[in-house]
Amino acid sequence: MKIVTLKKLFFPAIAMASVLALAGCSGQENTPSTQAETQRKEATAETAAEGADKLRVMASFYPMYDFAVKIGGEYAEVSNMVPAGTEPHDWEPSATDIRELEQADLFIYSGAGMEHWAEDILESLSSQSLISVEASEGIELLAGHEHEEEEEHSEEAGHDHGEYDPHVWLSPINAGKEMENIKNAFVQADPVHAEYFEENYEKYAAMLDELDAEFRKQLSGLPRKEIVVNHEAFGYLCHAYGLEQLGISGLSPEEEPDPKKMAEITDFVKENNVKIIFSEELVSPKVAESVASETGAQVEVLNPLEGLSEEELAAGADYFSVMKENLAKLVKALS
Repeated sequence: MKIVTLKKLFFPAIAMASVLALAGCSGQENTPSTQAETQRKEATAETAAEGADKLRVMASFYPMYDFAVKIGGEYAEVSNMVPAGTEPHDWEPSATDIRELEQADLFIYSGAGMEHWAEDILESLSSQSLISVEASEGIELLAGHEHEEEEEHSEEAGHDHGEYDPHVWLSPINAGKEMENIKNAFVQADPVHAEYFEENYEKYAAMLDELDAEFRKQLSGLPRKEIVVNHEAFGYLCHAYGLEQLGISGLSPEEEPDPKKMAEITDFVKENNVKIIFSEELVSPKVAESVASETGAQVEVLNPLEGLSEEELAAGADYFSVMKENLAKLVKALS
């Protein structure tokens, strides 16, 4: 009788457990696979919600990208249109870039002639919702220093850097103005998070003021005032701190200096005992090396922040770290 009783109790219990398992009603005990699937779905939903809450931002080249990332923070998905390690002066957007612009919420470009393609591209877009901001708006621009004969014969002169120097971001004060314009565009595009964007701007504006003060402090008492550079990218920096740049090339690094210009630079380096010629990472150093070999000077990199390499980005470099490195190199060259 005991055995019969156990069978009556045992087998119904198994049957009931099977029914509950098949029905997915096993109480609070989930299998590992069920738990993993639930977590995956929750994570996917969370990611989708976060993505929907972010502004889609296209930045024309590195400084605009860096400023946009700093202001937009967690509420922006920012893409840099110019690939890392690419010199942006003569870069042109691809069909893919233009399609992505059509789908973006915000387009940030520096202006002042840096992105010669920007205005034409913006006019061609069908998107009615894209907000664009020319970050250099309101900044007092410096005249370019193209030679008259180059302006007459160069195909670039009509649309490129003949009228104004576009490298406004190399003055920390100008960088602050660009960042403010970018912040205002973020607020326009996403007023719900206006306070967040304002707080980010205030944080980095204070850091730019500190950077400006450091440049003034370290450069003010140095005996030399002239720097010899590969191309004339440092006009705003020099204007801000009482320096003078002598460019082997003009405002575009692709320009080839003529023999007369090379002779003038070489003579200046010799007569003024210049020890350092500044080249750039994204531009061939051959011209700077040629002057150095004629004069006994050394070649070092002074970064115009037109773009960073993959290695620099991987190492966490940004506008502030590069500008501090530039300051140290300027102090060394001018001491």
